[in-house]
Amino acid sequence: MSAPLLLNLRNLACGYGDQRIVQTLNLHLNAGDIGCLLGSSGCGKTTTLRAIAGFEPVHEGEIQLAGEVISRPGFTLAPEKRRIGMVFQDYALFPHLTVAQNIAFGIGKHPRQPAVVEEMLDLVKLTGLGGRYPHELSGGQQQRVALARALAPEPQLLLLDEPFSNLDVELRRRLSHEVRDILKSRGTSAILVTHDQEEAFAVSDQVGVFKEGRLEQWDTPYNLYHEPQTPFVASFVGQGYFIRGQMNSHEAVGTELGELRGNRAYPMTAGTPVDVLLRPDDIVHAPQSPLRAQVTGKSFLGASTLYRLQLPTGSQLEAIFPSHDDHALGDEVGISVAADHLVLFAVPGSVAAQLHPAQAGVRRHS
Repeated sequence: MSAPLLLNLRNLACGYGDQRIVQTLNLHLNAGDIGCLLGSSGCGKTTTLRAIAGFEPVHEGEIQLAGEVISRPGFTLAPEKRRIGMVFQDYALFPHLTVAQNIAFGIGKHPRQPAVVEEMLDLVKLTGLGGRYPHELSGGQQQRVALARALAPEPQLLLLDEPFSNLDVELRRRLSHEVRDILKSRGTSAILVTHDQEEAFAVSDQVGVFKEGRLEQWDTPYNLYHEPQTPFVASFVGQGYFIRGQMNSHEAVGTELGELRGNRAYPMTAGTPVDVLLRPDDIVHAPQSPLRAQVTGKSFLGASTLYRLQLPTGSQLEAIFPSHDDHALGDEVGISVAADHLVLFAVPGSVAAQLHPAQAGVRRHS
C-alpha cells in the first residue's frame, strides 16, 4: 500500500514582491519520504522552500499540506500554524541558550519537555552535551542541535535549507547519511534544498531538478540519472557528453562510434537527428577495438581512473577504466560502447532526413 500524500504543490508561482521567480510548479511528496530541490543558485529552489514554510506568499496555484490548503493567492497560513519545522543554513541557534534550552525552545508547553530534550539529544548523538553553549560545539554538532530543535515539536514536514553547506566535504558526506537515517527512523517527511548532487542523492527519495524557476523533472535519483526527461537534466545530473547521431530505426542510432542499439524502441523515426548522451561508465577500455580516442586528461580515483578522451572528429568523451589500465596524456586508446540503455533527444528544430538504405550508418557530429 502506498503512503498517503502529504505535500502537494499545484501550478505554483511564487517570488519576492511582484517578481515571479518560480513558475507553474507541480510536485508532491508522500508521507515519510524525503524530497530534494536541486539546482544552481538563483534557480528558485530556496524561494519554493520559503513559500512552503509560509515566509513568502504565492502568486498563483496553491500549497496543500495533509489535504489542507496552507497557501494560495491572498491567503498564507502563518508559519507557526503549519506544523512545519525548519533547519536553516546558518543553524540559527540562540547563542545565550544552552544546547538543551535551544532544543526545548519550541516545546515550552510540552508536559514531557525534559524527557523529549533527552530523547532528541540521544537521537542526534549529543547525549551529555545539553549543558554546553553553541559556541562550544563544532559545526557538525551545531547542525545536529538545529536538527534536534526542529524535530522536537514533531512537525508534519521538515524543511532543510542548504543544511550542510558550511561543513567540510568529509563531514558533509557523513552528516548527510546520518540525517537521512534519523529522519527515516522517525518516519519524518522532509524537503532539502541543495546545489550538491551527491548530497541530494545520498539523502533523498525524490529529487526535483530546477532550471530558471521551472521544475525540469521530479523523480527518483536512479531515474534522473538513467531516464532524464530533458537535455538539461541529462547534462546537469552526473557526468557525460552528447554526441550527434541519426536514427537508423526505432531501436538503433548511427553515430561516429558506429551503430548503437538501446534496449527499447524509441519514438523518433528513421532519419531524425538526435543527441546521444554517453556517460563515463558507457565507454569501456577495449585495446583491440578499431575505435580509437586520444587521452586529453585523467583523474585518478583509486580503484578506477576517469579519462577525458577526444575522438578523431574532435568530439569529447569521458570514460572510466580500471586503474591498472594506465595511460599517459596523448596516448591513443581503444574503446567500445557498452550502453544497452541509450538516452536520446531529438535535435531541436530538426527535420527527419529521408534515409536511403545505403546511408543507414551515416556518421555526423555536431
